[in-house]
Amino acid sequence: MKHAHWVRRLTAGLLASLCLLAAGCGSGDADMRGWEKYSAYWFDVFDTVTILTGYAPSQEEWDKQAEAMHEDLLYYHKLFDIYNTYEGVNNLATVNAAAGQEPVAVDEPVLDMLEMALEGYEKTGGKMNVAAGSMLSIWHDYRTAGLDDPDNAALPPMDQLEAAMAHTDPANVQIDREAGTVYLADPDMRLDVGSVGKGYAVEQVARAAEERGLTSFLLSVGGNLRGVGHKPDGTAWTGGIENPWTEYFAGESYVQVVNVEDATLVTSGDYQRYYTVDGVNYHHLIDMDTLMPACYFDAVAVYTDDSGWADCLSTGLFCMDLEDGQALVESLDNVEAMWMLTDGAIVYSEGFEAHLRQS
Repeated sequence: MKHAHWVRRLTAGLLASLCLLAAGCGSGDADMRGWEKYSAYWFDVFDTVTILTGYAPSQEEWDKQAEAMHEDLLYYHKLFDIYNTYEGVNNLATVNAAAGQEPVAVDEPVLDMLEMALEGYEKTGGKMNVAAGSMLSIWHDYRTAGLDDPDNAALPPMDQLEAAMAHTDPANVQIDREAGTVYLADPDMRLDVGSVGKGYAVEQVARAAEERGLTSFLLSVGGNLRGVGHKPDGTAWTGGIENPWTEYFAGESYVQVVNVEDATLVTSGDYQRYYTVDGVNYHHLIDMDTLMPACYFDAVAVYTDDSGWADCLSTGLFCMDLEDGQALVESLDNVEAMWMLTDGAIVYSEGFEAHLRQS
């Protein structure tokens, strides 16, 4: 098996990322003189590990800020959940259940996130598509079954995938801003916002925390990194890009370390969620053209100033060839990318290296 089980590896990688918070030395910030460093960990949002590290003037202030952020994350987790419903909340599971029946009144963040996702569909030429839940759910079910019973792991039949793809037209995601509703006009359509929901949530909770006065922190939600401000000594927050290979950069946990001061870093890779069939690993990032796991790269990292867009773009870039991906990044303002090819090569967009931590 090429990699360890994705949950164990992802958890270890996130905890190790705390070691990448550069010690550095700088001119310092008089407004943060005497602030202490604190951390918080949560395991109940977005089915992954969340790590918050930051500076605050006191334990009391830190606890207040961390609790508020946790509440925000739980809110978005419930809103964007496609598998479970919650009392008093109309979420994406509610929207999916009402497909072809009636519009569903939802909170404004659902409308905002879906509008971002539909724009992401256009920008990536359809390579990320939140309306493809019917097809993606088939892969999800086969992957879950394969992890539960590896000896009988199987691939989903192509005819089932193709039939489901007939119900993935984003035009059938009808958003009514005035009424505050979402309606799936195709009764067989289902939403899956794995390519944007977590990133959108990270961006919103980071902005809210900054407005509440938490001005120096690094938030990692399943490896989706968002830095706000800098450390009291003036140095930037940093995040590692995990080594996606076993045969290249042997013994190295990270292939690069990136400064994320008021920025975000999101990586999509084939080493995170996958299962094995007949000795071959099949990951969760599905090419909308082939309906099979995309095979252009082992990982793609996106650096920009909005975690929602970084999430959209990392998925889209992972599922398109290098030339098309480079052209997309060059067409966008304030977006950089790093492609990790299957042969161990690394390709950077023109401005990406400017954000690497200097040794």
